[in-house]
Amino acid sequence: MTYINIWRNWVSFETTIILGEIMKRLTLLPLLLSSAVFAGGYKVPETSLNAIALSAANVAHSHGAENAYSNPANMAFMEDKQSIEADLIYIGLDPVKYKSNDGSTDISAKSETFLLPSLHYVSGKLGERARVGLSVVVPGGLSKRWSDSPAVDKAKEFTLEVVEVNPSVAFKINDTLAVAAGFRIVSTSGVVKSKSVVSRDMTGDSIDMGYNLALSYKPTKKLEFGLTYRSNIDLTVTGEAKLDGLTGLVYDGGASVTVPLPATINVAVAYEIPVDATIEFVYERVNWSAYKSLDFNYVGNVGGLAPYFDDPIAKDWKDTNVFRVGLTKVMDKYTFMAGAVKDESPVPDKSLSFELPDSDSVSVSGGVRYQYSKNLNIGFAALYSMRDTRKATNSDVDGEFSNSNVLIMSAGLGYKF
Repeated sequence: MTYINIWRNWVSFETTIILGEIMKRLTLLPLLLSSAVFAGGYKVPETSLNAIALSAANVAHSHGAENAYSNPANMAFMEDKQSIEADLIYIGLDPVKYKSNDGSTDISAKSETFLLPSLHYVSGKLGERARVGLSVVVPGGLSKRWSDSPAVDKAKEFTLEVVEVNPSVAFKINDTLAVAAGFRIVSTSGVVKSKSVVSRDMTGDSIDMGYNLALSYKPTKKLEFGLTYRSNIDLTVTGEAKLDGLTGLVYDGGASVTVPLPATINVAVAYEIPVDATIEFVYERVNWSAYKSLDFNYVGNVGGLAPYFDDPIAKDWKDTNVFRVGLTKVMDKYTFMAGAVKDESPVPDKSLSFELPDSDSVSVSGGVRYQYSKNLNIGFAALYSMRDTRKATNSDVDGEFSNSNVLIMSAGLGYKF
């Protein structure tokens, strides 16, 4: 039987069953999620316990079920058993503060806490060289809610909830090289509310598709390389909107907006250092320049509210560089992990606003796994993101954003069978 037939059979049987159950529940996941801004922009790289513990520096050196997402090519080098991991991730967002330059405005956004589930699965070997995997994660999103003017004029609530189902297949070319590919099914829901003399209340959802590619190269037992690519996915959110003007309801009908989940490329190298620990360095390039404007479209005529709600809003975000480092130390039944990341904001001063008051950040992280039995491990991880104070002057803001730090914690378990 060829590996193509193996893949087809698996898709038609196991994936159909698993994805069917998962997609039935996608409408329930947003009740648990209103996901936070971890990385620059609204992309979320910390999609597993190990990713949180290592600041997402787990691309070249990784041996658990999270490989299904972090680098599916690594699945080809895993022990010949099925592996599954389930994590529960807590996020706490500090209440972002805004103070105008003239001192007339001093307001805070609402503090936020969320719980995000994630799931990863890797099959046993299919033939001699192939493995398949499946991940259900939150790859991006944001939530920002304000109660005071002038913030409510633009973002009384601005929420983007994203859940991804990502099946993949890995193929081992030889004892040192493997490649992988997958397809991405992304379910999105959004809420946009603003309130001033005119107001908007919009909700919508979508399901969109993309793909991912990966490579793993392990020339020696101590040296490992990883390369991953995730395609851009345009989130085509479609729903209903109500627009109110000075005289009352002006529009009640269909509306849509498209925002990109940007393409990313990760290049990683890991090396076992003399103290029997592995250090990994990751460079990530994020194609945020795909986000050129925020353009709401309406099925009907919005009349005199077009300048407020229908004209495109220039964003002109820039591509960003992210630098990650992670350290893993295995000691008998314990695995200790630590990491750090330096991340850039893609948002230029001219388009910084209340829905996403983003800034550069430095994050530190750590975690531990305990091998409870031969097949079961449990773990805990935490990451703290410290964000720079950000000043800007444009048509929306004239002041300073501060206190936008983020705490992420995760507990999870892994099982092999």
